This record gives sequence, C-alpha cells and structure tokens, in this order.
Amino acid sequence: MRSPGLVLGEMKRIPLLVALIVLATLPFWVGNSYYIAIATQILIYAILALGLNVLVGYAGLVTLGHAALFGIAAYTGAVLIKDGQGHLIVAVGVGVVTLAVTAIFAVLALRGTGLGFVMITVALGQIVWGIAYRWISLTNGDNGVSINGRPAPFGLSLASPSAFYWACFVVFLITVATMAIFVASPFGAALRATRDQPRRMTALGYNVWLTRFLAFLFSGLWSAVAGLLYLYYNQFVSPQTVALSASAEALLMVIAGGTGTLLGPIAGAALVIIMKDIASAYIERWNFVLGAIFVLIVVFMPEGLVPGCVRFWRRAVMSRDARPQALERKARR
Repeated sequence: MRSPGLVLGEMKRIPLLVALIVLATLPFWVGNSYYIAIATQILIYAILALGLNVLVGYAGLVTLGHAALFGIAAYTGAVLIKDGQGHLIVAVGVGVVTLAVTAIFAVLALRGTGLGFVMITVALGQIVWGIAYRWISLTNGDNGVSINGRPAPFGLSLASPSAFYWACFVVFLITVATMAIFVASPFGAALRATRDQPRRMTALGYNVWLTRFLAFLFSGLWSAVAGLLYLYYNQFVSPQTVALSASAEALLMVIAGGTGTLLGPIAGAALVIIMKDIASAYIERWNFVLGAIFVLIVVFMPEGLVPGCVRFWRRAVMSRDARPQALERKARR
C-alpha cells in the first residue's frame, strides 16, 4: 500500500497538470470571446496577485497601495504609446519608471511596520490617485487615456482575443516559474525568516531592511508586467485603476486564495474576477455575495482557499486509508 504522503503528492501534481492543459487549450473549447476575455483578466490579475503575495505572504508586509504601482505602469505605457514610441521602448520605460517609483514607495513605507506600514502604503496610493485625477495635461483626468493597437511580437498579431490570451498565458507561466524559483531560493528563505524572526535575522547579521527592500522591488516588477498587460487588454487606463478599492481587491485575492502559496493568489484572482464580471450579470448584490464567501473562507479556511482545500483533502485521504486498517484490527480482535 502506498503511503498517504505519496498519494497526496500525486494528487497535487495531477490537478496542476490538468489546470495547465485546460488553460493552454481554453480558446479552442470556449467559443465565446467574452469568456476568453474573462480568462485573460484572470491571468493578468493573477500576475498582480502573485507579485503582491511576495510582500503579503512571504515578507509579512500588508500593503493597500499596490494598485498605484499597477496603475503607474499602465499610465506610463499609455503616455509613451501616445508619444509614438515603439512597444519595446514602452516595455522598458514601464519597467524603469515603475521600479523607480517602487523604490521610493519602499524607502518611505519601510520606515513603518505593522499598521504603520499599511497606513503609509494607503497614503502613497491616495497620492498617486490624486495625481492621476488632477494632472489633466498628462493623465486626461477622469476621462483617462486611450491607446490604439497591441504589439506584434515576432510578427504575431495579438489583436484577436485568443491571440492576446495566449500571450498573457505565456507571461503567466513565466511569472509562476519565476515565483517558484524565488520561493525555493536562499533569498526567498531569508525573506520568510525576516517575516517570522526579524530580530533573530538581524542578530545573525542579515540586513532585514535591504531584504525587504529588494522584495518590494521584485513585487513592483511583476506589478509593472501586470499593468502593461492590463493596458494592452483594455487599451484604456483611468484613475479608477489606481483607486484604493483596486488595491483592496488585489489584497482580497491574495488573502482569499492563501498567502504564502503559489496557487493561492491565482485561485483568489479567479474568484474575484468571476464574481465581479460574471456573477454580477445575474446577481445585483454581487458585492454582498463576495463578502459572504470571504467570511466563509476566513471562518472555515483561515489559511486561505487553496491551503484549506488541501487540508480537507488530506483529512479525507487519511480517513480513507485509516478505515481498512481499523476494520482489520477489529477483525483480529
């Protein structure tokens, strides 16, 4: 008889493989372009949530200003495209500008811890929202900035919903692979240690502030990637993109799915986007339903949706394996 640990390991790999196959072939069996667009949104916000999870899950730094970095990337891309720059220069410019702003955010926010860190990120996010709303000559205020066209890497047009979905899927796979390498790396271990035992890490000679600063930059980089994809997807960006509610939604994705996990933010992004874009068409009070789901997750799965499901599945497997053994012991008696 195989051990429960081996069975669980196989059960983790099989759903992941099935999920990848489903995602890779989705445009073939989903004929409706609307649902392809929904799947594209899920991938984009999953990238954002994975980046945010670096701070919330692995560094233990809860932020409510991450939509500002996401929106800055989108605004930078829109301004550069309107200025007539090529898509390669746009991508480089978005990365440079977003990382520069992320560094400023990190220097200011890391002056506080706990609630102080949260409030600083809220304030920084609101400053960015105010700039986006009031700097009309650059951001066009509440009317937003529109662009035309998407890039054509290697001569492949991304104009159709299916083509753009596959492009986002490739970036999504790169993001997940990068996150997996990051989590398994010595730096990832050091970052988790600064979350759990910051004083002990300082005593051991580690620079806790620098470790968190670099994690902030790494998180901001993926926010820039998600922001640029968001711009190309919508071909429009407005102050609503950098609003406090957008940061709260991103944080909800991470917490609901499971902080400090790879699959948790992805599941959380899927949950929020499905409720926001699909369930809202049938349920007028979809915000209430989403809130109720979140409360149920917190009550019954406080560790998050993915770790909670794994815990329940592990109990079911162990209970199934233990039942024949109990019957055998009873028969021997």
